[in-house]
Amino acid sequence: MTTPILYGPIGRTVHKIAPFAETDPLGIYVAVLSMWSAAIGGTVKVSSRGSTRPVLLWSALVAGTGRGKGTALRAAHHVMDAPLGRFLATHTTSGITSGASLVNHLWEQQEATAETEHGRDVRTLVAEEEWTEVLKRVKRDPSFTTKLRAAWDGATLRNTTKEEAQEVRDPAMVLHSHITPSDWSKYVGDSEAAGGSYNRILPFLLGSVPMLDDDRVTLPKADGSELSDAYAWATTRRRVITLAEDARPLWRIVRRYARILGETLPQTQAVFIERTAEQTLRVAACLAASECSETITEEMLWAALTLVRRSVQDAVRITKGADAPKANRQPLTLADKVRARIELHGGRATSSQILPYVGATAAEVKELPGIVIAVERNGTSGRPATVFTLRDDTPVHTQQPNPAPTPQPAEAEREQNRAPVVQLDAYRPNPTPTPVKRTPAPATTANPFHALL
Repeated sequence: MTTPILYGPIGRTVHKIAPFAETDPLGIYVAVLSMWSAAIGGTVKVSSRGSTRPVLLWSALVAGTGRGKGTALRAAHHVMDAPLGRFLATHTTSGITSGASLVNHLWEQQEATAETEHGRDVRTLVAEEEWTEVLKRVKRDPSFTTKLRAAWDGATLRNTTKEEAQEVRDPAMVLHSHITPSDWSKYVGDSEAAGGSYNRILPFLLGSVPMLDDDRVTLPKADGSELSDAYAWATTRRRVITLAEDARPLWRIVRRYARILGETLPQTQAVFIERTAEQTLRVAACLAASECSETITEEMLWAALTLVRRSVQDAVRITKGADAPKANRQPLTLADKVRARIELHGGRATSSQILPYVGATAAEVKELPGIVIAVERNGTSGRPATVFTLRDDTPVHTQQPNPAPTPQPAEAEREQNRAPVVQLDAYRPNPTPTPVKRTPAPATTANPFHALL
């Protein structure tokens, strides 16, 4: 599993209080990020492909009863209460179970603040500690999921069910929820996710933590001076956060990573992670704002990616019971699998790094076009190793001789447009990262891209 980087002043504060809370530190970090994004969401945007987008981060802590979801939220409140002033006390709500009530809440808040010194304020943190009860009730209101999608996108919300039409422009609502894995599978349905309603939420499975020896220990005081300064910086005027030049190569890799996942995972899993790239950009923008920066550095973007990759892994784990694959998917050829393994290992891979994972012999791999084979020896008496690389002029996806049945035109076009596989670890900001021990996959692994999860 990916261990997310707890970055910046938020990460440092979470590291400080985590030993005193019986919960996964990841849960605290995620809840704090959601609170932070809600607090700055009214004035901070992020630039995405020529247009500005909200930095709102919606999250779900997924764990069994008594596994620390509520503890994580309370610890996050402890961290953010002082830096955010009265924001949490005046802008937190729960129990919104219809599209009409969602718009009505934001509209009433808009009307109440329209004549204040700072002007209209439609920032809202919806903290649903019993999200299952909400999901049971919203099934009766088909407009609810439509309003959810619009709120995450920052689009205008309208409510025509009242005598006076209600309209809320640029809503800044954040949803933070708690749910058990079984209830997620039961109430967060594939059809709603496919429509984009729930794939805007980043789910995180919380790990178990040992009980503290003394249950009288309270959380230490959190130094919120850095976040307090950052909150003042973020809310004094409107700001648009953009990518720094050094982060753009990694951003291209993030987009490729998201596309590869979407094309290789079963449909019932892929629908939950379709917004991986934008989620990464939003997290990175929040991290930048926490350091009073209007640019996202490579280090910030990498930290954001480690968090979103963890959510991708957890989304796959939660939906692992779903067995419906994408319709009409063209199976990967042996050449595709071999090239994916070579790319995964940075452009060169040994026999032991390829053969067990592609289900082929060395002789079969050697017959593939575009594969360069060399025998290398370690030292004067070392055992020779067979190393496989790609010829420079060979495309990542080519058709091997005697291919499987010819795909239909639409499928062939999709295969042509499939993005190349890349090694994400090559883009770590640290030039000498600690090697990550990889757990070998079974010899019958059918999808080599799962190694990127």
